Amino acid sequence: MLTLKQAMSLSVSELDTLKATIAQKVAEKPELNAYIGTPDASSGPGVPILIKDNINVKGWEITCASQILQGYIAPYHAGVIDKLHANGMCAFGRANMDEFAMGSTSESSCYGGVKNPRDLSRVAGGSSGGCASAVAGGVAIAALGSDTGGSIRQPASYCGCVGLKPTYGRVSRYGLVAYSSSLDQIGPITQNVEDCALLLDAISGADKRDSTSAPLESTLTFKNLDKDRRLKIGVLKDYLQEADESIAIAYYDSVHLLEEMGHETFHFDLLESKHHVATYYVISTAEASSNLARFDGVRYGQRVASSNLKELYSLSRNTGFGEEVKRRIMLGNFVLSSGYYDAYYLKAQKVRTLIAQQYTQIFKEVDVILAPVAPSVAPKFNAHATPLQMYLSDIYTVGVNLAGLPALSLPVAKDKTGLPIGMQLIGRTFGEQDILDVAYGLEQELNLTF
Repeated sequence: MLTLKQAMSLSVSELDTLKATIAQKVAEKPELNAYIGTPDASSGPGVPILIKDNINVKGWEITCASQILQGYIAPYHAGVIDKLHANGMCAFGRANMDEFAMGSTSESSCYGGVKNPRDLSRVAGGSSGGCASAVAGGVAIAALGSDTGGSIRQPASYCGCVGLKPTYGRVSRYGLVAYSSSLDQIGPITQNVEDCALLLDAISGADKRDSTSAPLESTLTFKNLDKDRRLKIGVLKDYLQEADESIAIAYYDSVHLLEEMGHETFHFDLLESKHHVATYYVISTAEASSNLARFDGVRYGQRVASSNLKELYSLSRNTGFGEEVKRRIMLGNFVLSSGYYDAYYLKAQKVRTLIAQQYTQIFKEVDVILAPVAPSVAPKFNAHATPLQMYLSDIYTVGVNLAGLPALSLPVAKDKTGLPIGMQLIGRTFGEQDILDVAYGLEQELNLTF
């Protein structure tokens, strides 16, 4: 598959041929289940970019991989789609995902689970599993996903591609169906670091339609990429207790390689990752319970026949939402309820502030932090016996979202079976250039192929 950088130089006729080729490849590889339906070029001319099924594209059915939104047609373009059009790209195909972006495996989709192209018996990760599977599987040039607690970085790590979660506010959330409004962020999943920088530059920048959008110009990270920059790298001591041996080995090998390249490393302690997970799931489920209240069978999607309004709400939501979405709505309602608000939600917000302060303190001494993405390689389907086990797979990623920082997942190694292992580079607020530069240099040194 051509890279995004290569595709940007193609003529209109060559791009039409490329789109036809991708559509044919998708039809020939249905086993990945990465796409929802067959991609078409109905959103306009340009380099084709795969779009996660929770980002609005005018005239497309957008379902968030949920039964409750079947039949909903987007009446407008999301902010990132407008920016794609302005930069020689276009939406091309909908990517499968966890229902309403709630999950870490892309198994909760109403369209069925997404398979990992490196091993079809394993998950692609979630919730942007379709994006990562398609890019790694050679059926998409690049993709736009969303990251609420690791949903770009974790599937990128599992599938062996590059995934970037930008700083909160760097990319417009206008037109993204909200899961957790204070955590969600759209970002690129690509074949390499150069493509990642290209796509970030295309979609970033202020958007007056999004009140959380930072008043900043679009980034210029691609033209400023510098693999020879040498920065101060933060290494987290005692942070690998939950990680498998292969992840720990890859982490310390990455640290040693960065040192050999000339980067200076510093060791730090961070609040125990279990506190990150607890804080994240209290805040995210609370916001989800509010955001998903609008899906009631009246205004959007499917409606179940009933004899009164209360029954309409109950039946439509009960049949439309999957088990994981129901679970998170119930958790969110619980932590926001009278008598529990102070004990759970308010306390979680205080811990969130503490986590952000710890990152701020570390970034006074370093430019970038190196951390694992997930505690293991991609698990097999149905490997998580309980929802809690699935939640713990986000143990290394959720803190970045709580602090609103940028982070990039880069494949750095393979385990004994050849499965990809990714590490994340975390930057200070709006420090995307720093993490891209370090990742670019590391990628050149590693020269990994799968």
